[in-house]
Amino acid sequence: MQDAFSRMELLVGNTGVKKLSRAKIAVFGLGGAGSCAVDALARCGVGSLTLVDHEKITLPDISSQILAVHSTVGMSKVEAAKKRIHDIDEGILVHTYETFYKEETAGMFDLRSFDYVVDAMGTLSSKLLLISRAKEARVPVISCLNMGSKLDPSRLEITDISRTAVCPAARIMKAELRKRGIRKLKVLYSKERPAREKLFRRGRNGAVQPQEGNISFVFGAAGCFLAGEVVRDILTTGTTGRS
Repeated sequence: MQDAFSRMELLVGNTGVKKLSRAKIAVFGLGGAGSCAVDALARCGVGSLTLVDHEKITLPDISSQILAVHSTVGMSKVEAAKKRIHDIDEGILVHTYETFYKEETAGMFDLRSFDYVVDAMGTLSSKLLLISRAKEARVPVISCLNMGSKLDPSRLEITDISRTAVCPAARIMKAELRKRGIRKLKVLYSKERPAREKLFRRGRNGAVQPQEGNISFVFGAAGCFLAGEVVRDILTTGTTGRS
């Protein structure tokens, strides 16, 4: 008898489907890469998804984020993601947190309760805090580095942070992690040099802010890379069922 995951079962077997159905995954950041990762994970029938993002969907998000369509503009990203997940599989347990991950809110999350943590946030301080907490909790974590100003998804690569090259974000991350005594971290980054130099504009508060262009298929590919790595790790290492 066919169900929504019949074709996946042909690939990973009944045991694989059961492993994924027990998996508890947290995704921090539901921008272009994070939202696509969530979508792909839902289509793998994972048991539980915890979603963390403080932003609402805006009109410019339509060009690069899977959650963004005209009917969702103004919705919180976590609620739009929850609705989409349950449209894919209503059996997935979804926890949403419309909050900014920082020192004051990090205590809301017991990272030991997750089988895997996906960092797709755009703020360096939040990324470093989450990675440090995940390492302390001994929970597998993968971090997505900057995908702005990129045009070639074939240049994406998953590797340890120590093996990255070209990417300015990786260089900064590497230095900051070293200060915290963290030498190893699985990351997704792009070996492509930025397609355009950063543009700058003055914000409402008068501060000059960097602006980067982005495009749908790079973020979409990045999200699938993240989900694929998480799923393969769960299937091969059996990280589910943690106490």
